[in-house]
Amino acid sequence: MESYPAPARALVAQMMAAAAADPARAVAFQGAPGANSHIAVEQAFPEGLALPCFSFEDAIDAVREGRADRAMIPIENSLHGRVADIHFLLPESGLVITGEHFLPIRYALMGTGAMEDVAEVMSHPQALGQCRNWLRARGLRPISYADTAGAAAMVAEIGAKRTAAIAPPAAAQLYGLDILADGLEDAEHNMTRFVILALDGQPVREAGPVMTTFIFEVKNIPAALYKAMGGFATNGVNMTKLESYQRGGSFAATEFYADIEGHPEDPAVARALEELAFHSKWVRILGTYPRARARGGEA
Repeated sequence: MESYPAPARALVAQMMAAAAADPARAVAFQGAPGANSHIAVEQAFPEGLALPCFSFEDAIDAVREGRADRAMIPIENSLHGRVADIHFLLPESGLVITGEHFLPIRYALMGTGAMEDVAEVMSHPQALGQCRNWLRARGLRPISYADTAGAAAMVAEIGAKRTAAIAPPAAAQLYGLDILADGLEDAEHNMTRFVILALDGQPVREAGPVMTTFIFEVKNIPAALYKAMGGFATNGVNMTKLESYQRGGSFAATEFYADIEGHPEDPAVARALEELAFHSKWVRILGTYPRARARGGEA
């Protein structure tokens, strides 16, 4: 609680109390009230109780400890790439991905003075990155903070006209700030993808397309990745994301995060995963869940 700026604490306390009274409806998110993750929870779970957590790890722990039924974590943005390192956070958590949600991102500049007073702007690094052209064009100095709405609350606490925040427009009303400019994002298509995490979730078998997310490490032999990926091509399985990362500071072993369309029990997907396993040291499925948005050129 004390990690939040003072103007946010009363709201956080209210939301925590409501979630504690009915944890089966609680959905944990990272950030202060008014953050994009808070908005995403309200959209995806209209009957849910949003539970603010200061960090991604705190949000995951809320589910593991039974204080929330689910968590919503942003994992990638269309302008600024990776948000949360889900391939680090999820494997050891005991949670699985049970759904996804896409949120259009809109930002406003908010503060206690006028636009001409502002010299520095506080926000989450993702938000600062998504508005970098707007900030650079006006010569404003970016300052990183833990989340967007928390930055708005901090600006309200500081009360200095020279310091403003970039946050969703609704945060201005929550923390008594004036909106000084809006539409700051560098592209209209600015979109963040969230994943929904739960303690358990059987791979869905229902009407409609599904996604499967997994991580793997290929064997240390020539062309291992090429061979591992071959099964998806020959079986016609659409891989929508493939991202490399390194664990433990090692430059020797590269691991991969991937999203594909389809269910592990689909014959084509099963064959592709079998070929992947043959060329890999290990493969771990993080979740199979309903697809929320078409990829590629689909309508």
